[in-house]
Amino acid sequence: MTEHANTNRLINETSPYLLQHAHNPVDWFPWGEEAFAIARRDQKPVLLSIGYSACHWCHVMEHESFENEAIAKLMNDNFINIKVDREERPDLDQIYMNAVQMMTQHGGWPMTVFLTPDAVPFYAGTYFPPEDRYNMPGFPRVLISVADAFRERPEDVGQTAESVLGELKRATALIESNEALTLDLLDAAYRGIIKNYDATDGGFGGAPKFPPAMTLEFLLHTFYRTGNPEALEIVKHSCRKMAEGGIYDQLGGGFHRYSTDARWLVPHFEKMLYDNALLSRLYLHYYQLTKEEWARHVAEGVLDYVVREMTDELGGFYSTQDADSEGVEGKFFVWSLAEVDSLLSKQDTALFAACYNVTPEGNFEDANILNIKKPLAEIAAREKLTVDELEATLLNGRKILFAAREKRVKPARDEKVLTAWNGLMLASFAEAGAVFDRPDYSEVAQRNARFVLKNLRRDGLLLRSYKDGEAKLNAYLEDYSFYIDGLLSLFETTGELEWFTAARGLCDVMIGEFWDEDKGGFFFTGDSHEQLIVRAKDFFDNATPSGNSVAAEVLLRLGLLTTNQDYQRRAATILRLTANGMLRYPSGFGRLLCALDFYLDTPREIALIGAAGSPQTVSLAREIWASYLPNKVVAQAAPRDDVAAKTIPLLHGRTELDGQPTAYVCEHFTCKSPVTSAAELALQLTKSTATGQ
Repeated sequence: MTEHANTNRLINETSPYLLQHAHNPVDWFPWGEEAFAIARRDQKPVLLSIGYSACHWCHVMEHESFENEAIAKLMNDNFINIKVDREERPDLDQIYMNAVQMMTQHGGWPMTVFLTPDAVPFYAGTYFPPEDRYNMPGFPRVLISVADAFRERPEDVGQTAESVLGELKRATALIESNEALTLDLLDAAYRGIIKNYDATDGGFGGAPKFPPAMTLEFLLHTFYRTGNPEALEIVKHSCRKMAEGGIYDQLGGGFHRYSTDARWLVPHFEKMLYDNALLSRLYLHYYQLTKEEWARHVAEGVLDYVVREMTDELGGFYSTQDADSEGVEGKFFVWSLAEVDSLLSKQDTALFAACYNVTPEGNFEDANILNIKKPLAEIAAREKLTVDELEATLLNGRKILFAAREKRVKPARDEKVLTAWNGLMLASFAEAGAVFDRPDYSEVAQRNARFVLKNLRRDGLLLRSYKDGEAKLNAYLEDYSFYIDGLLSLFETTGELEWFTAARGLCDVMIGEFWDEDKGGFFFTGDSHEQLIVRAKDFFDNATPSGNSVAAEVLLRLGLLTTNQDYQRRAATILRLTANGMLRYPSGFGRLLCALDFYLDTPREIALIGAAGSPQTVSLAREIWASYLPNKVVAQAAPRDDVAAKTIPLLHGRTELDGQPTAYVCEHFTCKSPVTSAAELALQLTKSTATGQ
């Protein structure tokens, strides 16, 4: 058994990120009253360090500074030191990241924030090196300067803290727009977004480049609403470029976090559950719209990766995989030409190398990140092969290289289960089960729902995090709204009423716990949460959607399914609160713009009455999910299911026609003629013009 020279309070935590620091010589505390009570007693400032398990520079700073005895002594002598996992505590991350950005004009992780004993920030930064370099002050110099300022200039520190706290409070105050919400807002947002489009490499802006899943989802909505071919072309080009780049794992499926260059070639190699949830759903929707098989392959590649690598035996989805293995970033994923040549025949090596850009000199630190630079048809023609023959050769090569890669030391995995991220992934698996006719995906979704509702709910309230049999921490707005979204998708695709009942119950809890009755919108934290220096609201769609964006969407969907006007009213309030923001910064509101599109549209209300599993019921259900219908709700029930009819007004009074499974397509609760064949249903679901229903 390994002997450790040091052990601190983090040894009692479940977060893998916190446990990584449990044997630092730093006297770390977890976030909590104990740390602040000691800070107040000893009149010491608090050093708050926030990071996460898959964060490369978090590991670097730990090795350089937190494992350094001399630096640790400086920290212990002068500060009360608190370490936080941002994935467990997004409430703290949001507040203190806002402070970092206010004070430094940039942000990132590891986040290093110096607080008064009352938890108010007065100095901040991100990564600090162990000595002066990169035009940055060394961490020891920062520690000494901050400690001296706190002791010798308490008035200055107090004034700075008071100023920052005032700014943090003002930053979350939004006023409802008095302007009517109209399609003009959607059109203006579209024009604003495409100004930053990279027509060469897809996506938006330059390096580093993040996969813009939610913005591209909004462009799919825009194409469906307007018929504008430019919107669809931007989505297609961006999705292809990402799927062919090194940011996509060409052997094992799944997307890495972001690309360090503008061409999607060299990723930061960690894989995050939320990216893969959002991107698999994007490619799924693109496939629905275009029926292009490559998009289906990408979506299934992501989902199969999550099943294989990121799913707990009980059904929960893990959070992240690290970028590093054996202490080297990307080592698990890259190849030399000699390695490929040792595994494949000479002819197959030549084809594989030509298709996946494998060269003797490499494209990343003397090795090769697999990526596709040329169309397969071009290479097939040059080699006098059919595309099918080339694809068969590549498939065989990928299988052989994947099997060899599985023998390597894998990157570490953060196995905590986060309710919010599980909700995003649940929605994707639920939809994929229906769209791709994959019962195995539906079963993954159902197992996840059963797991979360059993293990991450206590006394009617959701919890945030589960690890090693222990669920803890109050859930945040995003946990509620994301998981409600997933449950609604599971209900719509399976027709199982229990998921609807759970979704509506959680929605009512969400309103009771998080809604701001004075100014509208949802707070980030619930009434049951500990009191922090500010009670913030989050509206921006960043790496993940904001809790308010998804809440607006699920309120609109539940409003249609239940005829509850209060749900609709609250959703409209969120949209009015953010109308000016959507106009000024549309790229920061991709998911919310989709909710606005739903609100301004006349969504389809589709009821399906038929015995579950009967061939005709299955045929009608497949037709509902075959095409891209972004603004719809779906309810399904067996004939004479009085409980379902009483619960969901859309199902009330619906019966089978001539004893056959029957679909009803409605708008504003007015229905077209009931139909019993998939062909008739397809006609009713088809848009009649490019701009109208």
